[in-house]
Amino acid sequence: MKELIVIRVVYRWKVKEENFTRFQDVWSRTTNKIHETVPGALGSFMLRSPEDKTEVITVAKWNSMDSWRAFWGSENPSEMVEMRKIGERVSATVYDEIDDFTR
Repeated sequence: MKELIVIRVVYRWKVKEENFTRFQDVWSRTTNKIHETVPGALGSFMLRSPEDKTEVITVAKWNSMDSWRAFWGSENPSEMVEMRKIGERVSATVYDEIDDFTR
């Protein structure tokens, strides 16, 4: 059996300050729906730069690269349409999770 490697996907966004609250609300609903309905999705968290309020990073955790690829598909998952209407997705980068000592 193939070993599952947990991955993190770091999404970089540009979100106008006046749209941030709406973006955050849509992101919350979207990430929770993905976590509850998409196999392999393990949740996500959001970061925002204190120096550049338009810079937002969301970090999703997946149980494997295969699970994320099945979700990602054409690089424009339908679940993320509303987020892309409010903010510009600058990049999506995948990393293998090596250690996690957060609590």
